Amino acid sequence: MTNEATSGTSIETKDSILGTSTGGVSPFRNFVPYTPGSDEEYMNPDQVAHFRHILNEWRRELMEQVDRTVNQLQDEASNFPDELDRATREEELGIELRTRDRERRLIRKINETLDRIDRNDYGYCDTCGVEIGLRRLEARPTATQCVDCKSLDELREKQLRG
Repeated sequence: MTNEATSGTSIETKDSILGTSTGGVSPFRNFVPYTPGSDEEYMNPDQVAHFRHILNEWRRELMEQVDRTVNQLQDEASNFPDELDRATREEELGIELRTRDRERRLIRKINETLDRIDRNDYGYCDTCGVEIGLRRLEARPTATQCVDCKSLDELREKQLRG
């Protein structure tokens, strides 16, 4: 739920930060939200396992898409006699490759997040150190900032751009 096409940067809306948007499609198809107990400690082993599972499944899905694209490129003969067909196919390939490049960067970010989990540094804001929150992490498992700090960063970025 970012606006990367218009600005070249990642700008999240408050709904996407909180995970309350009703219109977007979650990258998690079989996602079951975590329900914490009333006196459950934040980022306990069950919660960490929950997020590790989400991140591993997300990475697996992305890797499958990359493999499908590679196989498709290897199997497909793109020798079209018609110039318009060839131009259309080249444009489709360009879009597909840009998508895979974004996914490659996302896979790297997922791997960095899994490293944070291994270092017991997951779930806390990089800027102020407070808990990011389970719902925000379920909406964006690679989040490194709480809602307030992310909102402030977006405001600063918006002011700097004009």
